[in-house]
This record gives sequence, structure tokens and C-alpha cells, in this order.
Amino acid sequence: MELQTGVFDTAVPPIADDAFLLSLVQSGDEQAVATLFDRYSRTVYSVALRVLSDAASAEDVLQEVFLQLWRTPGSFTTDGGSLGGRLAVLARNRSIDALRRRRPINLIDAIALGSPSDLAREAGRNRFAERARKLLHQLPSGQRKALEMAFFDGLTHREIAEMTGEPVSTVKSSLRSALLALREAFQP
Repeated sequence: MELQTGVFDTAVPPIADDAFLLSLVQSGDEQAVATLFDRYSRTVYSVALRVLSDAASAEDVLQEVFLQLWRTPGSFTTDGGSLGGRLAVLARNRSIDALRRRRPINLIDAIALGSPSDLAREAGRNRFAERARKLLHQLPSGQRKALEMAFFDGLTHREIAEMTGEPVSTVKSSLRSALLALREAFQP
């Protein structure tokens, strides 16, 4: 097996698991963070672009997320889920913050969807994303729209209720039902 060497001559297997790479990042290994960047930058960028609809702002979020990983690798663990998922959520949150700082909230219909990328070496992630997309489209439109407004636009229950004309309790019920349906669909 060919090995790549990092700043501290640490051997990084080309297909190292995230926990191993995080431990190398904690010791200051630039090659390990570069490997994680290669592995997850497309996902982080896609989430940011989906929320912000602006390539330059999405690139800024991408940089912020990986700078945070480099500066505070101890705050990232693989115990509570996948590192890719944590980075995607961080990108989403940073994007929503940027969106709130720069302009008033747009309606969900006005936000352009990013086109899916061909990630041949990440086939497992592609299958998961496709499955999630199909499950979202199978949700009733009210649940799907509420979920998109909450997740991608970062709207509160009250803001969603104001935009849709539904009572807050109905919005909460729709979101809960949608999340439960998605959780159940992804259970082994």
C-alpha cells in the first residue's frame, strides 16, 4: 500500500478512516486535513451553495468550515455520527448565518437547487443522498415544504407559520411527522 506523508512525517493511508485522520489533524498534520478536505469539500460546498445560491459565499463557508476543523479538531468527533454529516450541518448553519446577515429571507421557491455532481469515488454517499431525495419527494408537500424552510432557510416555526398561513402547532406537527418518517426510512 502506498503511503502519503504529512508535515510530521506521519504515514496517512490513502483510505484512512475519519477518526484516524482527526487524530492526525489534532497533532498538526496538514496532509490529514488535506485528505479530509478532498473527501468532504464537495459535500460542504454543495450544502452551502444550496442554501446561499451564491458560489463566492459558498466558497467562503467552505473555507470557514475547514479552518474550524484545522483550528479546533478536538470539537469534531466521529462518536455521534459521521464526520461528513457534522461538516454538512456546520456548513448549513454557517450558510444560514451568512444568509441572515446579508439579506431578508427569500421564499423557498426562489432558491435555486444545485445540480448533483458526479462523485464516482463516493458512490455510497451518492446512493444515500439519492435515497434521501426520493424520501423527501414522497413526503406530503406541506411536510416537505416546512422541512425545507426549516432546514435550508433556517426559519423558525413561527416564521414558517407566517409564510405558509398555517398555525404554529400545525407547522410543528408537520416537521415532526416529516422527521419521524425520514428517521424510520433510514433505520436498518
